[in-house]
Amino acid sequence: MDSTNGNGADLESANGANGSGVTSALPPPPPVIPPNVEPIRVKTELAEKKNLRVPMARKGFGTRGQKIQLLTNHFRVDVANLQGHFFHYSVALFYDDGRPVEAKGVGRKILDKVHETYHSDLDGKEFAYDGEKTLFTYGALPSNKMDFSVVLEEVSAARTNGNRSPNGNESPSDGDRKRLRRPNRSKNFKVEISYAAKIPLQALANAMRGQESENSQEAIRVLDIILRQHAARQGCLLVRQSFFHNDPSNCEQVGGDILGCRGFHSSFRTTQGGMSLNMDVTTTMIIKPGPVLDFLVANQNARDPYSIDWSKAKRTLKNLRIKVSPSNQEFRITGLSEKNCSEQMFELKKRNPNENGEFETTEVTVADYFREIRHIDLRYSADLPCINVGKPKRPTYIPLELCALIPLQRYTKALNTFQRSALVEKSRQKPQERMTVLSKALKVSNYDAEPLLRSCGISISSNFTQVEGRVLPAPKLKMGCGSETFPRNGRWNFNNKQFVEPTKIERWVVVNFSARCNVRQVVDDLIKIGGSKGIDIAHPFQVFEEGNQFRRAPPLNRVENMFKDIQSKLPGVPQFILCVLPEKKNCDLYGPWKKKNLTEFGIVTQCMAPTRQPNDQYLTNLLLKINAKLGGLNSMLSVERTPAFTVISKVPTIILGMDVSHGSPGQSDVPSIAAVVSSREWPLVSKYRASVRTQPSKAEMIESLVKINGTADDGIIKELLVDFYTSSNKRKPEHIIIFRDGVSESQFSQVLNIELDQIIQACKFLDENWNPKFLLLVAQKNHHTKFFQSSNPDNVPPGTIIDNKICHPKNNDFYLCAHAGMIGTTRPTHYHVLYDEIGFSPDELQELVHSLSYVYQRSTSAISVVAPICYAHLAAAQLGTFMKFEDQSETSSSHGGITAPGPISVAQLPKLKDNVANSMFFC
Repeated sequence: MDSTNGNGADLESANGANGSGVTSALPPPPPVIPPNVEPIRVKTELAEKKNLRVPMARKGFGTRGQKIQLLTNHFRVDVANLQGHFFHYSVALFYDDGRPVEAKGVGRKILDKVHETYHSDLDGKEFAYDGEKTLFTYGALPSNKMDFSVVLEEVSAARTNGNRSPNGNESPSDGDRKRLRRPNRSKNFKVEISYAAKIPLQALANAMRGQESENSQEAIRVLDIILRQHAARQGCLLVRQSFFHNDPSNCEQVGGDILGCRGFHSSFRTTQGGMSLNMDVTTTMIIKPGPVLDFLVANQNARDPYSIDWSKAKRTLKNLRIKVSPSNQEFRITGLSEKNCSEQMFELKKRNPNENGEFETTEVTVADYFREIRHIDLRYSADLPCINVGKPKRPTYIPLELCALIPLQRYTKALNTFQRSALVEKSRQKPQERMTVLSKALKVSNYDAEPLLRSCGISISSNFTQVEGRVLPAPKLKMGCGSETFPRNGRWNFNNKQFVEPTKIERWVVVNFSARCNVRQVVDDLIKIGGSKGIDIAHPFQVFEEGNQFRRAPPLNRVENMFKDIQSKLPGVPQFILCVLPEKKNCDLYGPWKKKNLTEFGIVTQCMAPTRQPNDQYLTNLLLKINAKLGGLNSMLSVERTPAFTVISKVPTIILGMDVSHGSPGQSDVPSIAAVVSSREWPLVSKYRASVRTQPSKAEMIESLVKINGTADDGIIKELLVDFYTSSNKRKPEHIIIFRDGVSESQFSQVLNIELDQIIQACKFLDENWNPKFLLLVAQKNHHTKFFQSSNPDNVPPGTIIDNKICHPKNNDFYLCAHAGMIGTTRPTHYHVLYDEIGFSPDELQELVHSLSYVYQRSTSAISVVAPICYAHLAAAQLGTFMKFEDQSETSSSHGGITAPGPISVAQLPKLKDNVANSMFFC
């Protein structure tokens, strides 16, 4: 075994050191582009375009609806010194032997030391440092290039070099001597600061007038970096523009020793009302600090330490930081030993040379070393693997019981369903509670004392910004037998009412995968309630019960066995199968079952997993989904199919909802799934079908919108346009309305100039002379703006819309709270109107968006975002369960940035049978 002396020399390995400790002079290998990757497409199309589309300017403001006075979590920012400049400098950090410093977390300490040591040489300037290679000042430094040398005490007590035994007193080898020339507890650094650019604060004033530029974006970035630095100096965990204090009272257990840690998001925004600071409560996942072994037992729900799955533990622990007793040194975990502590051998170098001046080595186990040389008796970890904090070829082993996880370490693995539920439950805050917490946090942050903000004359109000909203009336809905209803508080029901277009179920069966409920009773109740809703349900052909011998078989086998049983007893393919599953959460039968039904047989299927005998409300909700899947409609807007719905009925109009779902964090090998849904049977806006494709992991731009192979287009858009044409009396859409989910402001240009171009290309491929008009909106849920009633503790009422004051100074955007927020604080959807050739007025467009929150067939309440986007997410999630990946978990919509596509050897989804492909199978 080798040990550590804590002097940070482990960085040499990460920076290209070879086995002897000498830094390799070889350059990095050139990037390898797999043969089937097409990097040119996304990279250069934008550059080649001469007339790039940009987000459209606001045409006006909406006027309809009841006015309401609101508060929002934006705090006014005044900038006094708009004539000044931020100066941008590049920072390069080196060890005294010339090697670059690439370790994370050291940079801030080094720059703080530079500022402290050379304060007068820097003309007393304050720094805004991003922790890596960029530094900003208000006003220029004395010189365009400045070099400094500093010494940091104990900079790498938190580092490990992994080349000596744990007590640090053994005699070093030749390679070790090279590292030990530097002091054990201090380190010399060289710092180069070079001028890069000048940013006028006047750019902020221009941005507030809607004249955004690279300078204004950089100036706002500087202000955000100042906030991050302010939080870093308070010892916070930083996650982009959010920060989390090390305060146990802010943490809640969500299961498996994972904590939901409450913190705050803080960022500057330019708005119609000027500059504002947007501050919100946010939550991240951290690992409970304390003994590593306690964490592993809790995380795996193990009976005892000897039941731990160590291969899983190795993946969980990798890169986490620990504090080792009794030395209190910090290390990063690199792995686990292959053998237990009492069996894991290493070579121990003797302290003194022999008579020939050579250092002899002896083989010893880790447990014996700690007992005999460190005088530490291991109570229980001798029979468990060791923590490795060294390198692959130079391990450093430490017994588990001496290791404790340090606080504020993010947990980036996927949460299971129960943890996610606990997180939602425990992070809820009622509106008044959230306002109180935010006011206190702003006061505690004390931004007015931040020297850099003071020097450029920035002051932040402590008052929530007042805005005027409007409450749009709910659209009237049509039900069965000619009845209509006005939703109240965003909700309605089917008590004593029928579905507007009920279906008929004649040939169907029930399948029971060992669920503990009275299936016969469920069938009788379903037929009775279906009749009351207008659905004529015949008695099922048969109820298939899973045999006891199959209950412990793999999921795929259980599904195959069930289908063999069905095929042997049925005269033909059933119209519908009701499937009763044994587990509600993450049932591993769900994916194989859906895949078998939809891709091999073309059977509509509805799964249910009742925890107790289902009541009438449960079965009514089930029938909402069954009716929609079989081609029926539960309710619809009263204006659908009437000339009164002028924005849709005047000319053939198709509505698209587009979303990309990614694998959970840490699943870099899992393909992303792109889904586009489209309306059908114009002039309806309540019926949709979906097209779903896989694409490279984490790629946010949809890659299969158009896919021309010779004379054929196999892309998503052509498939949807053809369906619209055939389902709408052979009418081509003249208007195409697109709702895009899951992209940030930085990706708007790509949506406008790549995705929209591909949709246009798909139209032209079908008919060169066809020129439909487009409306393109982006919907964002992943933002931090909240609204509060100024004179009421409740959430804002459903239908609340805001398009002024805190919206963009120039671009066309608005916030809509379409749903009734029953728990926590309502999160509005932020809609950005990027492109409009159709020419909607603000009121027409806002009312259309609001109405599309009322056509979601799965529920009897308005939803928070338009139905086409929800359907796209459902379709992607359902077909994602078809894919069999290692460590697969639920797909979750992500709003991260675009990443370079990896090798495009992406497993393709199986094709759905035609009779279900055009249905709302995802409902």
